[in-house]
This record gives sequence, structure tokens and C-alpha cells, in this order.
Amino acid sequence: MIFIYRIEIVSLIHLNIPKDHPRAESLRVRELIIEGMHENIVAEAGLIAHGRGEAFDYLIGEKTPDFAVKQQTAAVALMLLAEKPVISVNGNVASLCPEDLIKLASVLSAELEVNLFYRREERSSIVTRKLEENGAKNVLGNDSSFHTSIDELTHSRRVVDKRGIHSADVILVPLEDGDRTMALRKIGKKVITIDLNPLSRTSVWSDISIVNNVVRAIPEMIEIAKKLKNKKQDDLKKIVSDFNNYKSLQESLSFISLRLNKLAEGELEKPKIE
Repeated sequence: MIFIYRIEIVSLIHLNIPKDHPRAESLRVRELIIEGMHENIVAEAGLIAHGRGEAFDYLIGEKTPDFAVKQQTAAVALMLLAEKPVISVNGNVASLCPEDLIKLASVLSAELEVNLFYRREERSSIVTRKLEENGAKNVLGNDSSFHTSIDELTHSRRVVDKRGIHSADVILVPLEDGDRTMALRKIGKKVITIDLNPLSRTSVWSDISIVNNVVRAIPEMIEIAKKLKNKKQDDLKKIVSDFNNYKSLQESLSFISLRLNKLAEGELEKPKIE
């Protein structure tokens, strides 16, 4: 039974999704995650995480709200102010937007480091190769001679690169990662996360939480970075100091609540059968 199920999933990867399909983009992204799993880039649990995120994306309307633009702007400003910014990469984000990750790292002068919860040397190497195939240079996280540990963690993500996360002052963590976010904050790191769930420990513990889909957030942050890159340090510092993560998460929850109330009061479009 398991074997049959696997064949069916693999066959879906090669389906041509009609451009006029109402869920075309969602299906395209879903197939990237499925393909990533079969390439050993995405852990099986990553499928569950993706589905959970997709559900929250429904709640914000599957587009970038104004509050997320503010979050992304503050995040980019903080990364530009950093002395040593690092972008942490897991399997899901490596499958979904590797090229955009590399572009963002370039414009922010940030390092890329592979850091996995379900870590095996083979899988870490595969994720690294995925990034390199898309143009990344000097991806950190695989050379054991540079490995060290975050004492506050007991799982595989405690292993970090001395040249990357260990010595970084600001770390961007695309996709949810509550335990590590808490641990990094406790050892004095500034942490930016991208998590569609504004109630998660990831969002609550972050210095800046971006409540948006990573496939929208990363490309948008690239454009924001291009605009802010030549700003004065004082202007960037003001953007960061004016940002309050707790209030921003409140705004995110208010947005979702108001949107659901409007839908419940009759703004939900009724299906028409012609």
C-alpha cells in the first residue's frame, strides 16, 4: 500500500497544472515540496509544516498584507545594519525558493548556512548542492571542522558553523523554528523569522516576525533591500527602532480576525453554477 501511494505522488510531480486553474500557484508550490521530499531535501515532516502554513495563508488571503510589508522592511533594515548577517536554510525553503534566497543573500551581503532539524550529513550535503546548483557560493554548515554547538539546544539544530550562525549578530530564519529562535535570542542574537502563524513560539520570540508566505516574502525583501541599500545608517536605525514586534503581531491577528468577520458577515463569494 505504501509503495502504491509513493508511485501516485511521484506521478503528480510531472502533472501540467493549467494556468487558469484557481489553485495553480498553490499546486505548483505544493509540487515543489513533494519533489523536494523525493530528492531528500525536504523531510517528511516538512510536508506537514507546509500544509499548516498553507492553512494560515488562507487566513490572510494568500497575498501580502500591509502589515507584512512593514515587517519585511524592518527585517531588511536590520539585516543591512548587521555586522555579520546570516540566512539559515532548511529543506523546505531550499526547495521553494533557492534562487531568491541566493539573490537576497547577495544584496544583503549575508552568508547562507544549511541548518536542519532532521539532520544527516547526506541530507545536509544534498540541500547544499541544491543551493550551489542555483548559483550559491561558499554555503556554510557542512564542513565538520567548523562545527560547534548551541548549548541551549539538545536536537540536531544545535550544530552550527563557527563562520556563520555561531558568530552572526543577525540571523534570518525562513519558516518556523521555535526552539532555535528561543535559544538564539538567549545567547544574544537578533532573530528575524518568516512564519505564517502569528501565534507560534517562533513569531512570539523573534525580534522581527514576518507573517507571510516565504515564496512571496523573499522576493519582496529583495526589492525592499535594493531600495534601502543606499539609505543612511540613521534612516535604517529609525526603521528598526520604530518597529515593535509585539504590536506588529497584534496587528497581524487583528487583520485575520477582521477579515474572517467580514467573510462571516456575507462577503464570502457564493459559487455560481452556470
